[in-house]
Amino acid sequence: MTAVDFDFSNPAGRRLTGVLETGTGPVRAWAVFAHCFTCDKTSLAATRVSRALAGHGIGVLRFDFTGLGESGGRFGEGLSGDVQDVVCAARAMTATGRTPRLLIGHSFGGAAALAAAGTIESVAAVAVIGTPFDAEHVLAHVGDQLDDVTHGRRVPVSIAGRDFQLGADFVEDICSHNQRARIEGLKRALLVLHSPVDDVVSIDNASDIFQAARHPKSFVSLDDANHLLTREADADYAAAVIAAWAGRYVGDLSEQGEAAAPMQGLRVEETGGGRFQVRVTTASGSFLADEPASVGGLGSGPTPYDLLGAGLGACTAMTCRLYAERKGWPLERVIVEVGHVAKTAATPDHFTRKIGFGGGLDEERRARLLEIADRCPVHRTLTESATVSTEILPGGVADEGVEDSPEDHLRRMQDLCLDRNER
Repeated sequence: MTAVDFDFSNPAGRRLTGVLETGTGPVRAWAVFAHCFTCDKTSLAATRVSRALAGHGIGVLRFDFTGLGESGGRFGEGLSGDVQDVVCAARAMTATGRTPRLLIGHSFGGAAALAAAGTIESVAAVAVIGTPFDAEHVLAHVGDQLDDVTHGRRVPVSIAGRDFQLGADFVEDICSHNQRARIEGLKRALLVLHSPVDDVVSIDNASDIFQAARHPKSFVSLDDANHLLTREADADYAAAVIAAWAGRYVGDLSEQGEAAAPMQGLRVEETGGGRFQVRVTTASGSFLADEPASVGGLGSGPTPYDLLGAGLGACTAMTCRLYAERKGWPLERVIVEVGHVAKTAATPDHFTRKIGFGGGLDEERRARLLEIADRCPVHRTLTESATVSTEILPGGVADEGVEDSPEDHLRRMQDLCLDRNER
């Protein structure tokens, strides 16, 4: 897993802080997680569910609402402020190529997700966990502390042992929202997750949300989980259910990329995981390439120079194998170790190569195979000359052209490793 800081601004220009959670594999879809009332992005539910979803291939932005955690601004703008924050989070992700298709809300954050979904065109599905049906449910946490507060004035209010400044405007905003109408007109796939023993937001709220919603809708019981999902197993279960359910509605970025662009040769595309992770797809399969964690990568695959060295080593071993077979020599195994020393102002890039030959070969044959190793096509490409032409991939589809096929490469190895009188 990897967590990357992701900050953005709300409509008032205040900086909101977030964390993008991604796994080590390709990102199938992007999501926004809205935390519970007076919580922040470091709450157990926000952290564990986001990380578990990342493990299932769903990249998640969990962020602090205005005035909470590390985000700027003043807490207490009511549900309207939270809704604006969710919308801004989605827009910021879209601007960086991480368009969210899924909203996830925990407790009062679920109310914000339900209210925001209708204004975020890219969102196809909403999952809510322990969420109240009416926004006014949150006023139970305030009690009578805001009674008789004059408009425009804020007073200290204690909520779950923490002190906040709230005023009559907070109450007015909360009471102004018609969540029933929003749920009825959601027009998004909806998943309701709730524990029957939730003593903060009763199970009746889940029933009301489910009954008001239109299909497609689903309900999953969280059994004996508590409201804050403090047990890791409960958060993992919720995430696994959301990931499986959302797959039907949010699509798969990797599949969309493959369908949009027929491949010739090989394709390298960003996965969305970490800063550098890419997926390399060839005719025979795919694998990840990356950079080490020490330079900001995930360390989830070979680096570009690892791949270049691997190409040299693989071509060397194959060329020696072809030559030995041609000669009928008892070569049992070839091992090639390749190192790379980066260029400096005074020296070019330098590859080191150590080759081991297994089998009953005398010194003369081993020496001959070392000479043949220098004839492998990749070695010649690196030491002689190569050209690279670059152009825009039109519409994501490669132009028709002639590629170097495996058969072509085999022929080149055979031609280069044999003298004219040996052919």
